[in-house]
Amino acid sequence: MASILVVEDDDNIATLLQFMLEREGHQVSVLVDGEVAHAHITTQAPPALVLLDSMLPYRDGLALLKTLRAQPPWATVPVVMLTARSLERDIVLALDAGASDYVIKPFQPHELLARVR
Repeated sequence: MASILVVEDDDNIATLLQFMLEREGHQVSVLVDGEVAHAHITTQAPPALVLLDSMLPYRDGLALLKTLRAQPPWATVPVVMLTARSLERDIVLALDAGASDYVIKPFQPHELLARVR
């Protein structure tokens, strides 16, 4: 069982992700905006994996990703960007900033679970 941090502002998607991941046996924490996620990243121990939306209130996912990579305990945590942004430049920016993977919404649940594994 892995601990997974989900940073997602859409309630429906956050609920779906939490349900899917908990059904697979993972411990899931959900944060709903960039400011709360920033505070969490800078003060809490890292999870095994982060699922990170790019479009969030207060701070975007790319800024959070850069903050996360700058925190030594979090620097090697796998981060899967989960976003509606599908332009090549958005994908390249995220991967260059340290994202481990990039999944475009709407996502296929079984594919996402395979990437999580």
